[in-house]
Amino acid sequence: MSHIIFLHGASSSGKSTLARALQAEIELPFWHISIDHLRDAGVLPTKRFRCGEFDWHASRPAFFEGFHKSLAAYAEAGNNLILEHILDDERWLPGLQSLFSPFDVYFVGVHCPLPVLIEREAARGDRPQGSARRDFETIHLGKTYDLEVQSLDGVSLNAERILNGWRTGRRNSDFSRSAGAA
Repeated sequence: MSHIIFLHGASSSGKSTLARALQAEIELPFWHISIDHLRDAGVLPTKRFRCGEFDWHASRPAFFEGFHKSLAAYAEAGNNLILEHILDDERWLPGLQSLFSPFDVYFVGVHCPLPVLIEREAARGDRPQGSARRDFETIHLGKTYDLEVQSLDGVSLNAERILNGWRTGRRNSDFSRSAGAA
């Protein structure tokens, strides 16, 4: 059975840094998967979306449906994943619960104080202004995690906490509950 460590947090909360630390320490091979990788590798015609030549809002549903199905396909083929994602559409969680039901999912909430998110978002310059605030206010609502971490506790400590929790095999998140476990 493939394993998925799902890092869920606001834009600029430190998910990518944490994912890299996990990948460097974990005892099994894990792919680090993120939408940012597709954007940064040029898979998406990002410049054409940004300039308005293509309509991102019209393309977004098909993009995310394909992205989510690709994650399940990677895991179905036997690959372990460290996924960083922002569940900013209420339909995504039930869809991912269904797609990920055959796999061991360890769902981690990554929290970061709002002033830090805003500062990081401004420094990055590659996110729409206000996305960190919007995420901060909404994305964790109603979610049940296997573990929640605070990004200001530091990458090393959080990676250790996640790995220790993942290694126990105990799951009690939205993903384990959807599979009938408790």
